[in-house]
Amino acid sequence: MNQMTNLQFALPVGSIDSYVHSVNQIPILSFEEEQRLARLLQNQDDIEAARLLVMSHLRFVVKIARGYSGYGLQQSDLIQEGNIGLMKAVKRFDPDVGVRLVSFAVHWVRAEIHEFILKNWRVVKIATTKAQRKLFFNLRSSKKRLGWLNQQEINEVASALGVKASEVIEMEKRMSNYDTGIDTHCDDDENPVAPINYLENNEAGPEELLENEQNINYEQEKLRNAISLLDNRSKDIIASRWLAEKKKTLHDLAAIHNISAERVRQIENAAINKLKKSIKN
Repeated sequence: MNQMTNLQFALPVGSIDSYVHSVNQIPILSFEEEQRLARLLQNQDDIEAARLLVMSHLRFVVKIARGYSGYGLQQSDLIQEGNIGLMKAVKRFDPDVGVRLVSFAVHWVRAEIHEFILKNWRVVKIATTKAQRKLFFNLRSSKKRLGWLNQQEINEVASALGVKASEVIEMEKRMSNYDTGIDTHCDDDENPVAPINYLENNEAGPEELLENEQNINYEQEKLRNAISLLDNRSKDIIASRWLAEKKKTLHDLAAIHNISAERVRQIENAAINKLKKSIKN
């Protein structure tokens, strides 16, 4: 299991877009395949299984990292830190619990990104305890404007986060001190960074993103199957009218198929009705 730390996922130099495109091409594992790989890793220390589990979830690290773009740090750095969290999650994942890896890993990914932000944002000792870390991340999401909070807003934030108003004021001062050097030392040695130390944000979690992506893939597959049932002329008309980047007009297709524009419209409508029925079934 120590080999887990040797798994590296370097970003292409100067090309974050290439990396994102590459990880989005990696297939998402089914629940059964994920369980099989997780048991190989758990029972046999199968590093290849660990690699496949990590690789199939890199796209979700990218999605999570993009949610932290407002801190002024490089996306590539945030993704790299998130990948470390993902590898830690894979190492600790227990398939017997019965949940998807993505639901378990989200906490570890966010924890690593949080710690990286705390160590690299340009402030002095911005958050040295567990309570201050929670306040730091929640205060950024709770502020309603770019300027200083007024007393009412301070009281609202303090009440919502269960802290004193004076702590909110002090943290806001630290967050506004952009020109000061950074002190990365953490005084909270008895409370190491762990997922439980952080409050989740309200963004869609990777598990929801996974479900949405699977639904999209399923609907696209149904559409492809439905189109395959059409005759060749209907396929061409539907593709030319709805799927092509440069769509053809009814008159364009009338000339191509040597029929009237009205007949093209009738074929198009009939094909659309067939597609709707096929997709519903």
